[in-house]
Amino acid sequence: MRSAHARGLVATALLVAALCVAGAGAPARAAEGGRAVPPPLLDMPAGQGSADTIVLAGGCFWGVQGVFQHIDGVTSAVSGYAGGDKHTARYEKVASGATGHAEAVRITYDPQRISFGRILQIFFAVAHDPTQLNRQGPDVGSQYRSAIFPANAEQAQVAKAYIAQLERLRVFDAPIVTKIEPDHTFYAAEDYHQDFMTLHPNHPYIVFHDLPKLKELKRYFAELYRADPALVSASAASR
Repeated sequence: MRSAHARGLVATALLVAALCVAGAGAPARAAEGGRAVPPPLLDMPAGQGSADTIVLAGGCFWGVQGVFQHIDGVTSAVSGYAGGDKHTARYEKVASGATGHAEAVRITYDPQRISFGRILQIFFAVAHDPTQLNRQGPDVGSQYRSAIFPANAEQAQVAKAYIAQLERLRVFDAPIVTKIEPDHTFYAAEDYHQDFMTLHPNHPYIVFHDLPKLKELKRYFAELYRADPALVSASAASR
């Protein structure tokens, strides 16, 4: 029999799931389909080290995390918050839309296996719709904004150039609203948010909004798709 503590965690997770589905009361919409997006003309050179990181925000972090966990060369994708203060980096506060935080994902990747530019290409092609301002599908509010939190000036330069490239080529039918927000700390989200797509594949929100992203990922980036996701729980267990 599960302990009272375990039952409480499950109840909390279900409550949070309902809030994420509700998305501030906005009407439900089907997930935006992916699209072919050209790679960046400007990219960072292949890294000499073993790992680089980038923090990306593109709506509810469950789907963004799930997409990048299935990318070959990505060693970790952690759901969390970026853009606000440490003391407000909690789901109940971030959900108010008044903290400055965005639901975000910290992606750790091997730059000798996948470039920063390719990470951005996937972000714009299948992980989210960069033309939706302060929303993503059914989720409305600045906490669901499209944003890039670069780790350094080089990442910021590549991201800025790539957005300009996509705009110049008119890849999207509407202007890109993605903001580049440097100098912000990332804070990991609560445990019940981690690996949500893998742990809850039958959840209505995941089925309706996020699993289609994996389908588009395999369609446009078959050579980078990995069937076994890089799970946060697996990383924690190995420590």
